[in-house]
Amino acid sequence: MAAGDMASTRLGARRQHLRPLKRRGLVLLRLTAIVFAVLLFCEFLIYYLVIFRCSWPAVKTPADAGGLGTPEPVLRAMFLADPHLLGAVRGHWLDKLRREWQMERAFQTALWLLQPEVVFILGDIFDEGKWSSSQAWADDVGRFWKIFRHPPHVQLRAVAGNHDIGFHYQMNTYKIKRFEKVFNPERLFSWKGINFCVPGTQLPADCTGGPWLISCPCLSFVMVNSVALEGDGCDICSGAEAELLEISHRLNCSREQEHRPQECGDGQRLPASAPILLQHFPLYRRNDANCSGEDAAPPDEKYTPFKERYDALSQEASRKLLWWLRPRLVLSGHTHSACEVLHGAGVLEVSVPSFSWRNRNNPSFIMGSVTPTEYALAKCYLPCEDTVLTTYCTAAGGLVLLTLVHAGLVASPLHFGWNMLRKFKTT
Repeated sequence: MAAGDMASTRLGARRQHLRPLKRRGLVLLRLTAIVFAVLLFCEFLIYYLVIFRCSWPAVKTPADAGGLGTPEPVLRAMFLADPHLLGAVRGHWLDKLRREWQMERAFQTALWLLQPEVVFILGDIFDEGKWSSSQAWADDVGRFWKIFRHPPHVQLRAVAGNHDIGFHYQMNTYKIKRFEKVFNPERLFSWKGINFCVPGTQLPADCTGGPWLISCPCLSFVMVNSVALEGDGCDICSGAEAELLEISHRLNCSREQEHRPQECGDGQRLPASAPILLQHFPLYRRNDANCSGEDAAPPDEKYTPFKERYDALSQEASRKLLWWLRPRLVLSGHTHSACEVLHGAGVLEVSVPSFSWRNRNNPSFIMGSVTPTEYALAKCYLPCEDTVLTTYCTAAGGLVLLTLVHAGLVASPLHFGWNMLRKFKTT
């Protein structure tokens, strides 16, 4: 009996010794689970929950109005601006990691959920392209393609911004060629009606074919190097204006379907529909005073006058673009804030906010449903940075409280509440 009592005593002592270890292990498991859940929510799930609410806007087509004939193809285009990927000089590694992860998750989630056919980036892709060395540029480009990777059936097009090639006084041919080597050199991008005019099939009589251009009907986007529209007659500026005049001539010829002037020749025709103008600098406006919305410029910046050729294009360059191209829609970036402005004879310009948390708390992008004759736009907001930070701070506070309760330094909130309730009942 004595030996049995000793064995029972040892077993009981061993169990008492293991109980605190089990409790610690359980608490550690709970803490780990909370940390994992918070990370999963803030770094992955929140992007799906927020972007899932976005949907492509409906656009009217002749078929919707009871018209006859083949329905017009609808292009789903995504427009974003000013990612500002940090470089080797001003980019802290933690800032790079946080902001680039945010843009990568937002872009990849948008691709998966929304499935656009083409993505346009409206300049300032890089933050230090205006002065980066060849090696730094190559590193930045590699990071860009990792963040904005996309399947082959999705096309990505970009226009140059002042941070990509520098302002007019910093811009040179080498920087422009370097940018165009990575992205596309064409100024005129046309999208075919893929649902009704497939390469390799017999084209209808009103269709014309060529590189990047099969129209039956077709949509045209004119992508402008707005940094080169300084108007001082420099070689780069003169070349840019000559390109735009050539595009203007081709667009005007395409509009003369019945009475085609002799000077138009028999060259490849462009779509007869008005183009959509894409550029980095906005067209001239005095300021953002008339801009509204939750992602418009802050009140202390709205009334700051815009400097021509720095904050916006000059009045002269803006008039030339509207006159030469006669666009039906203009999309621009640069200001990092949202704005809608009507120019001339009712031409709408939409300034697209920055895509990065580094430039604003509530980034967004524009979703466009476009046909040869109509368009419809909708804005898709990304998760707000302060929402993520608040979630992290709340979770950190909860972890600290849980640790203190386990250590016995703070009473459990449940026990404290129960004791207060009992005390209230007794009184």
